[in-house]
Order: sequence, then structure tokens, then C-alpha cells
Amino acid sequence: MAIAVKLRMIIAAVLLYFTAVASQNLTTFTATYGPFNYSYRDIFDLENSATTFHSALRLTPNLAYQKGLLRVPLENLSGRVMLKQPFKLWEQGYNKTPDRVASFNSSFLFSVYPLGRNTTPGEGLAFFLAPHLSLPSNSSGQYLGLTNIDTDGSLQNRLVAIEFDNVKQAFDPDANHVGLNINSIISTVNTSLTPLGIELAPLGEARFYNAWVQYDGVSKVIEVYIARQSKLHGETPSKPDKPVLKSNLDLSGVLDQYSYFGFSASTGDGVQYNNVYRWNLTVDSYSDNAPEPQYKHTLWKKTLLVVGVAIPLLMMGVGVTGYYYLRKKRSVAQSDVFLGALRRLPDTPREFRFKDLKKATNNFNEKNKLGEGSFGVVYRGHLQNENENPEVAVKWFSKETVKGQDEFLAEFTIINRLRHKHLVRLLGWCHEKRKLLLVYDYMSNGSLDAHLFTRTPDNNPLSWDQRYNIISGVALALNYLHNEYEQSVVHRDLKASNIMLDSNFNARLGDFGLARALDKEKTSYIDINGVIGTPGYIAPECLLTGKATQQSDIYAFGAVLLEIVCGLRPVTRINEFLFLLDWVRCLHREGRILDAVEERLGNEYVAEEAQKVLILALACSHPTPSERPETQAIVQILSGLVPVSYVPPF
Repeated sequence: MAIAVKLRMIIAAVLLYFTAVASQNLTTFTATYGPFNYSYRDIFDLENSATTFHSALRLTPNLAYQKGLLRVPLENLSGRVMLKQPFKLWEQGYNKTPDRVASFNSSFLFSVYPLGRNTTPGEGLAFFLAPHLSLPSNSSGQYLGLTNIDTDGSLQNRLVAIEFDNVKQAFDPDANHVGLNINSIISTVNTSLTPLGIELAPLGEARFYNAWVQYDGVSKVIEVYIARQSKLHGETPSKPDKPVLKSNLDLSGVLDQYSYFGFSASTGDGVQYNNVYRWNLTVDSYSDNAPEPQYKHTLWKKTLLVVGVAIPLLMMGVGVTGYYYLRKKRSVAQSDVFLGALRRLPDTPREFRFKDLKKATNNFNEKNKLGEGSFGVVYRGHLQNENENPEVAVKWFSKETVKGQDEFLAEFTIINRLRHKHLVRLLGWCHEKRKLLLVYDYMSNGSLDAHLFTRTPDNNPLSWDQRYNIISGVALALNYLHNEYEQSVVHRDLKASNIMLDSNFNARLGDFGLARALDKEKTSYIDINGVIGTPGYIAPECLLTGKATQQSDIYAFGAVLLEIVCGLRPVTRINEFLFLLDWVRCLHREGRILDAVEERLGNEYVAEEAQKVLILALACSHPTPSERPETQAIVQILSGLVPVSYVPPF
């Protein structure tokens, strides 16, 4: 019965596919952009004041700056950021048929808010489509970087925009609205957001909003949705059920066939942030290489099409039946091969029985859960009749698939042979009925991040001696991975939550699910799945090259140093700064770097050591990988054998 249902689904999907190809000749483009860095300048065209900064597309600057001896103000500026790739969004109809129009979906996280508590905001931000990349001159203020006093309203603009406006002009409903603009800054349709409980730019408060702009080329309808996100790196809200703006729109009557997607913004007498932090874009555009569609099919052509589809579908049905019959048998064989590979690995530790681990964790009780990551859940366990290591941590891999087995083997083959006092020790493994588990030493003081970031009356802050000891331990562990093991190992996920603390608060580096051993003469590892890691710890060059190296591990180590000394996470809003690193750099530039030491320490720390660690963190976070210190030098600096290298204020 299940096979019959699946076969009907396949038939429907194939018929839908053939129908779409025959009638549309569309090519689907989809991409996700952000966090934004300098490398995006190869993808985007940045006009006038627009730039990439603090992982955002900054359409107008947040701070005034010097250009030669001329101070460039924040007022009356405009900027554009546009994708350099054009899309063919409509195709001329044939034999008196209507023009055919493509569809697109765009979602993005943005903010527009005043620079200061008493600053008047202005002017707004827009998502738009245009026939070219260039920014019009004198397009600041009410023109939002879209038009100017001479061109506004002209049919030659060939422009469609969704404006998020927070300044009231004579033609606006209020100072807090969204509008559909066609060739002009005067909206054809607009909606006040205030009655909906949405305020784009409240004074003295930073707010982040997700927007969805959807266009259906068949029904020729555009819809705009908006929802507030609690914080910049918080959970993305679901798209609301109802749009805040909906309107009929035939793009073929407005846009050129080829158009560009992008954002624009402006300031006027009032100034504000105009930032985009994330952008998802899907476009069904027409292909120039597609054959000309034929609308007059004869009966025999339709018959051939049906027969041509039906015969492969019948063959597919037979294949599906055989596939489900063989898959179960094949999975058993693969499991046996996998188990044999585990047992043949050199220096394989103890093999546990699943029923023993189940009993040790009280049937993997939720109360025994220690943590959860992308690869599995970790439980605390107590082994019966064990004298040496009765307390263990059991990691159950959640992906019971071939891909999950690959991840399991990757972690197992590396940590299986690592031996260092500052690494979490692997005690054994289990593989029964496609269940994959690893057993580690239990760390009684949990993870480092719980001590740094959990503020409760019962959780006393780590002392300075404990922090410095933890820093030294992690440095020794990293040096072992990079230089002392038989192969160079890159950890790829160094962060406070992966540093465990034993009963004496000694550091033990763990979680080797992303770690990779480099082959001889290789200095980097490229993951086919792209850049993997945690924001705030990922080195900037990884986003550009996709390569993990020893230097990218050093960058993550620098982030950990700042966490330990400052008691703050790497991605943290402090005043006007979005990142802890930028705040500490600013303090260093102003000659007061010790202001970054966590307040809970009071004066109970060694100022010379704290300054050394903070300077070392900045050195490890250098944007140029070759300028970062190596782990051997880091160990010597922390041991006091050599001074920390000079870090310039800029």
C-alpha cells in the first residue's frame, strides 16, 4: 500500500515537472547571503556610501569619517547594494498570447533605527528591482536611493521597490509604513505598520525585522510580510499568515526584461542605521537558451507526450518495488561492513553493549542529558560494576544513516588515537542495530561556557587563576593537535562549549565531530558542505576560501581567550559594537584594554597577565592568517618564556 502511494506521488511529481518544462522554460536561481564580509564585493555592486561592515550590508554609514582633511557627514547620503547578476523576468508572448512573467521570493533580516537616543531617524530602506546598477545622483533624503527630483515618476526608471519608510512626507500616511513604489517614491499602495504593532525605528531602541517579498508571475500578485526578530542572532520568526501589503502587479509592464535585485537606503536631516544582515533569494528566470514554446500542439503530439511519460513511469514503478525489497537486505550488509571496519581500526578501545549503556543512563533519561549538538545528544551515565571509570559521558549520534556513520567514523578515528592530558579521553564505543554511540570520561564540572555565561546565585565566577590555567591547558591541547600528533589535526569547532572542566577545573578539549586530520604536505581541509562552524569563531578567510587551517583554529582560540577574560560571547552587542572583538580592539586603541576584564572579577586578577591574554587574543584574531602566532609561540607566551607580540592600535 505504501509503495502504491509513493508511486502515485512520483507520477504526480513527474507530470508536474513535464508540464512546467513544457510551458515555462524557467531556470531557478536560489542563494543565501550573509553574514556579509569583504569577499561579497565580488558578488555585489556597492554604490556610494554602501559597504560591508560588522557582517552586514551597510547601505549608509553609522559613523562619520575623515576623507583627507574633509569630514564626511552622516546626513543626506544614499547607497545601493545590488546583486551583479541580472535576471530575465519576463518573456514576450507569441501568437498574440500574453507576456509570460517569472516569479521570485525574497526574505531578508534588516534594521533601520536612529544612531542615538535623541536622534531623529531618517529616511528609510527599500528592496527593489531596477534595469541597471548605478545609483542616481542627489537621491538622498526622501528619494531613498531610488530616484531624484528630476527622474521621479518617469516611466524610463523601469523600477519596482518595496519601501520601509520611517519619515512622513506629504504623500505618506505616516512615519511608519511599508509601500509599493513603481518608478516613483510616491507609493501606489501603502500600509501603516503602527496599527499592526510594528514600529520600524523607535527612539533609543534597536529592532530587527524579517521581511518576505513574494511575487507570483502567474497570478501577477506581489505580497509583503514582516515579523520582528527578538535579537540579531536570535531565532528567525515564522512568516505571518497574512501579508501587510498585497497588490496586483504585472512586472512585464514596468520592468525591462533583464533586471537586477538589490537594496537601497538614504539619510536626510535625520540619520539612522540602514543595515541588511541576511538575504535569501529565489528567482524563476527565463533562459535565453530555451527553445521557443509552441502553443498549438496537435493531437498526435499530445499523444506522443503522454506515451513518452507513461512508459518511464511504469518502469519506475517496477524499480520502486524492487528498491524497497532490496534496501532492507542491503542495510544489514552495510551494518556488518561498518562494524567490521570499526573493529579493525588500530588501537580500538573497548566495545560496549547497548543494553549496558541504556542501563547506565537510566534508559537515556532526559534528566541525565548533559548537552546536545548537531551530531548527537550527550548523557551522563553510571556504569555498574566499574571501579576505574564508573562515571561516563555517552554521546548518541542522532543521524542513523550512512552520512551519520561517516561523521561517527570521522570523530572516532581521530580521537581514538589522541593521547593528551588536556583532551577528553575516549573510553569506548557501541554499534548495535544501527545505533552509534561513543563513551567518554565524565567531566564533573561540565563545560566552560556554563561557568562563564550562567548567572545564578549558586554559580560563582571562575577565579583568575582558574581562568589562566584553563587558557594554558587549551593552548597545550591545540599545540598537540597541530604539532605533536602524528598527523596535523584541525579542530574546526573550538569554542567555550566544547571545552570541558574536570574536578580540578583543568581544561579538556572535546567534541571532535568536525575535526579532520590533514594528510602529509597538506595545510588545509575543504568541506564539500561548505563552511561549517559557529559564528564568532569562524575566521574571515574561511568564508572566502572555505578552507580550514591551523590559522583558522588560532582565530577561534582568540575568540575563546576573549570569552574567558571578558565573560561575554563573541557575538555580543556592546554599545555600538556587534562583536566582542571590535569592542576590545577599540579599548586597546584608546589605551584602556583592561576595561574589558569581566566585572565579576573586581580587582581579583593579575593585571599583567590579563593584559597579556587580551593582547594575545587580538594577535590571534588578526584578519591576515599569516600574521597570527603559531601554537608553539602561544604556549611560550603564556608560560612567560617570550613576550607577547606587538599589536598596533589600528
